[in-house]
Amino acid sequence: MDIDFALVLVILVGLCFVIWLADVLFLRKRRLGEPGIVVEYANSFLPVLAIVLVLRSFLIEPFQIPSSSMVPTLQVGDFILVNKFSYGLRLPVVGTTIVPIGEPQRGDVMVFYPPHKPMYYIKRVIGLPGDKIDVVDKVLYINGERADQTLLATLPVRNPEYQLFEENLAGVEHLAHKGMYPTRIDNLSVEVKPGHYFMMGDNRDNSSDSRIWGQVPEENIVGKAFAIWMHWENFFSIPSFDRLGSIQ
Repeated sequence: MDIDFALVLVILVGLCFVIWLADVLFLRKRRLGEPGIVVEYANSFLPVLAIVLVLRSFLIEPFQIPSSSMVPTLQVGDFILVNKFSYGLRLPVVGTTIVPIGEPQRGDVMVFYPPHKPMYYIKRVIGLPGDKIDVVDKVLYINGERADQTLLATLPVRNPEYQLFEENLAGVEHLAHKGMYPTRIDNLSVEVKPGHYFMMGDNRDNSSDSRIWGQVPEENIVGKAFAIWMHWENFFSIPSFDRLGSIQ
């Protein structure tokens, strides 16, 4: 289970605020010398933690790609930025929308909590509420219309294992992979429930997504991924900025 940094920040801000408030209302009148170390730290950290909480909860949050489920769009080790207000301002921890601004659109790359696990996932929005999603032999159909797939390459050249193709999702064009061999998720038919979204990884045969664990409820949305700002696979490698740019 991933650490819930939003919850940790809320707790720390709340704790520092309580200590600061107690100091203002009671402790300052009674002490003769300098404040204790706990009060001093609380007074120093409160504004910093509060700013971080606001920025992370309502504006932009950094995120590192941990798996290959979004290859070729996103690589393992990509550091991306997530817009937290694209889909409305939400309360930290509980995820309740307090200021509606926009809604996920088909083709968006979205960060969210899946229905089965309390950790961040990142996938592409395929189905909106009310959509009929069909996958027939690895080809996607949305409301009966085939999503155009243009084959770009079969790789590796000497020992083909997967196809690189460009897919068009109602005007949103992006790259994707699909394997050369049958899998258990090559075919499905499902209708997206109200207030839910159907998510799929761009690395179609190597992605744990809505085809396996179901649809994502609206309250589990975190934000829209919009840019890659660094690539760094591990501490033994050198950070790279060659992949800097927007996410398609």
